[in-house]
Amino acid sequence: MKKKRGHSSFPVTRASRKAKREMRNVPVSEEPQAIDSIRDRIDDIDRRIHDLLNERAQFAQQVGKSKRSEGLSTADFYKPEREAQVLRKALERNKGPLRDDEIARLFREIMSACLAQQEPLKVAFLGPEGTFSQQAVLKHFGHSVRALPLSAISEVFEEVQAGHADFGIVPIENSTEGTVNHTLDMFLTSPLKICGEVELRIHQHVMGRMHGLEKILRVCSHQQSLAQCRQWLDEYLPNAERVPVSSNAEAARRARDEDGTAAIAGQAAAEVYGLNVIVPEIEDAPDNTTRFLVIGRKLFNASGNDKTTLLVSAGDTQSPGALHRLLGPLAEHGISMTRIESRPSRRRKWDYVFFIDVVGHADQHPLSTALEELKKQSSLFRVLGSYPTAVL
Repeated sequence: MKKKRGHSSFPVTRASRKAKREMRNVPVSEEPQAIDSIRDRIDDIDRRIHDLLNERAQFAQQVGKSKRSEGLSTADFYKPEREAQVLRKALERNKGPLRDDEIARLFREIMSACLAQQEPLKVAFLGPEGTFSQQAVLKHFGHSVRALPLSAISEVFEEVQAGHADFGIVPIENSTEGTVNHTLDMFLTSPLKICGEVELRIHQHVMGRMHGLEKILRVCSHQQSLAQCRQWLDEYLPNAERVPVSSNAEAARRARDEDGTAAIAGQAAAEVYGLNVIVPEIEDAPDNTTRFLVIGRKLFNASGNDKTTLLVSAGDTQSPGALHRLLGPLAEHGISMTRIESRPSRRRKWDYVFFIDVVGHADQHPLSTALEELKKQSSLFRVLGSYPTAVL
């Protein structure tokens, strides 16, 4: 049966007939006028925001001139404790409708742009472009920094220590697969300090030149990402070869250049290397998150909500109760320990050091008192960093 021209194929209900009558009764000029008035107000707000942003940037320039006159370097311009305080105040003020994560992102970019008026920070990360480490750089420092991609975690440490980069970003642990041991081991010999932390929600996507799973012969990714998607791979690509590579961006490059190769990586890698996202979000854990550390050359002041990372060891870690005695001062002073990891000390076989995260700043009581007592009981004691707890 042919439909009559101008008639909808959807049934006409009583509600729809009423809506049409109401629309016919509304003067044509009222709605556009109301929208134009709102747009005028938005334009006025935009002008005021713009003026305030430029005013903020001018004050940032004055701070930069003052610091340069004191002979300070670019890294001295950056104050992680101050940025954390600004972000926390912004979130406390936020009443919506913008979400907290949107407010945090906006203020990070404002601070990043204003800091760049003095001189852009140089931040090293595990590259190449398109890695989750690069996303962590942009989340923590904003888009106005100079991001320096490097090929290994050890190179990130070396560039920061040499002063070629002001700060570095390195992965330390994943909520599904645990610790990145190579990062921990670097702290055994490096003099660098931990200046901050970044928590990044990780979404893993299957990507490649193909459009379906049936043509995938092998899957490349960093070994951590392969592990984070193990159950999905077992179910949907059980016969595909799994090839660990140095980074997810390297996996994406291979997927671009090789027939039959797919990659597991983030959205940024798909955009950088021009790949199709075949299946999105294949990570096994719905809250899959990676924690990154910001490394630099000095310690910073307290922000009011801080975390401290320690490197400690006892004289004989195999003796009964050695770890219990070592941690005793923390318990006695009510210090919350959020994480502990052991690694070979490299001094002798079966001897270990402990990396410990605790709540509080090393310069503030009661943690400062507890650390004085812990130091007396330790054969090795270093404060690797006291830094602001991640803000979103």
